[in-house]
This record gives sequence, structure tokens and C-alpha cells, in this order.
Amino acid sequence: MRWTPGGRSKNLEDRRSGGGLGRGLGIGGTVVVLALSLITGRNLFSDLGVEPGIGGAGAPMSAQDSAKQETQVQFVSFVLDDAETTWSRILAANNATFQAPKLVLFRNSTQSACGVGQSAMGPFYCPLDQKLYIDLGFYDELSSRYGASGDFAQAYVLAHEIGHHVQHLVGTDAEMRQAQQSNPGQANELSVRLELQADCYAGVWAHSTQKRNLLSEGDVEEALTAASAVGDDRIQERTTGRVNVDAFTHGSAAQRTQWFRRGFQSGDPRQCDTFRG
Repeated sequence: MRWTPGGRSKNLEDRRSGGGLGRGLGIGGTVVVLALSLITGRNLFSDLGVEPGIGGAGAPMSAQDSAKQETQVQFVSFVLDDAETTWSRILAANNATFQAPKLVLFRNSTQSACGVGQSAMGPFYCPLDQKLYIDLGFYDELSSRYGASGDFAQAYVLAHEIGHHVQHLVGTDAEMRQAQQSNPGQANELSVRLELQADCYAGVWAHSTQKRNLLSEGDVEEALTAASAVGDDRIQERTTGRVNVDAFTHGSAAQRTQWFRRGFQSGDPRQCDTFRG
């Protein structure tokens, strides 16, 4: 991707120098409660009166390690600011206002309004504080474990989470949660549709970068490879050796690439209605 290094977004919150978090639920309980917090839109840690706990968070990041990640920090800052400009223009054209999210960089674990986020969960968006969370170490795993390398693969991941922020601003996530509560049997399917729409929104942003001649040869293929690599079927095959469609929460490799491509080809968020299309 053609981008200009050298700056950090004003909406970047760097927590990488912090240590681990407290004790309470432990890893298993924390993951469950955090997932429920994201689905229900409530901070269930507070409701339950418990403190999330992550063991073995490790020492704070060293100055040397921080320096090594500086190029990545500047890159995600660029993507964040560029997506903000793109979505501000798109929403303004549809009589809506884009409120920029914060991007939180953390190492190992961190507190969010949705509970504790940890590196093993991958990047996520918390609608309760309107912040995106990422441990930049995930990008190393994306390349080495999932075979999705390149800066635009990284940009796709961030653009997907920004897509969730757009959904929150226009009320799509709240409507989805209400539908899940009304029909629990469709909870997973609705979750998949929400995730696929975020993929499509990532494609809408990518379309904008193409129009502005920011894409390099192979960038779109990098994004499609990343979208495919994190499909539920690919992840299930890798971890369990079998595929259970009923357990999908994000969509198959084919679905994720299909919806990213639709957003990229159209550049129109109105073509991203995964709840009907």
C-alpha cells in the first residue's frame, strides 16, 4: 500500500508499556464473560461484581521492542485516519455523522468497557467505549500461522473492526442484539451476518483507496487471503480437524471473501446488506 510514514493518529491510545491485569475470573471465565458483554452490549463484569483476571501477562514492553513496532504503529495510524476521512464523507452523504473511534494498542491484555481483552482473542471492537483494540503481535500470527502476509492484509483486519464501529453508529449492532434476544436460535447466524457486513465495509474503504491510487500490485489479493484465512471453516479445520457450520460466528472463507469483494467492487455501503442479501 502506498502510504506516508511519520505520524501517529490523534485517536491512537498506546497502552503497550502497561503490564497485565488483575485476578478474578481466570482466562476461561474472562473469555466467556467478555464474549457475552460484546453480544449484549453491557459490561457484565460490573453486573456480576467480579474482576477479570489474566494470568501470566508478562512484563511491560521494552523500549527496544516498542521501537521495532514503530513502523506498524505509524501504519495503523495512517489506516485509522484514512478510514475516518472515508467514512466521514460516506456517512455525510447519507445524512449521518461519523464519530472517530479510538484505537487502543496493547500487549498481552488490557481492560475495555466490554471486559478484558487479551492477545489470544485477536483484534476486537467494543461498542460500549467505541474503541478498537489490537495487540500488534497479532499481525505476526496472521502471517506465520494463517499465511496472510503484507501490509494490506493488516489494513483489512483494522478496516473490518472500523466497520463494526460504523455499524454501531448507524444502530445495526443494536438491532442485531435485539433480534438475537428475540430469537436465540438464530444468534449465531445473526452474528455471522454482522461480521460479513463488517467485511463488506472493509471492502468499501479499500475501494476508496483504489480510487485514490493508494493500492500497490497484490494488495487486494493480500486482503482476500486474510479474509479467507480467518473464515470459520478454515479456523475449525486447523484447530479441530472438522467443520461445524452451526458453530460459525464470522462466516466461511468463501463468504468473507465474497462480501469483501462486493464492498470493494461497488464502493457502496448500501450493497452491504448481509441481513437481506
